[in-house]
Amino acid sequence: MDSFGSDYSSAAGSGKMDTGTIMEQVKVQIAVANAQELLQRMTDKCFKKCIGKPGSTLDNSEQKCIAMCMDRYMDAWNTVSRAYNSRLQRERARM
Repeated sequence: MDSFGSDYSSAAGSGKMDTGTIMEQVKVQIAVANAQELLQRMTDKCFKKCIGKPGSTLDNSEQKCIAMCMDRYMDAWNTVSRAYNSRLQRERARM
């Protein structure tokens, strides 16, 4: 986020704002926020599903459950994302 602020400040100070650069930085920040949200949701759901009694280590069954849960979550996320993108493309083509 610091790089966004410093780039914006230097552009604003010179009286010129490169809107393309700013838009790209915003897109990157949105992508990072979405990835963090995905990871947080996946962690919460898989923890609740797989960890019965939290401790200092995970036993083998918990490790396997976490790995499988995360794989399934990512597969589902990718399937939904592909379907969503496909639908967006179809809708844009109709316009």
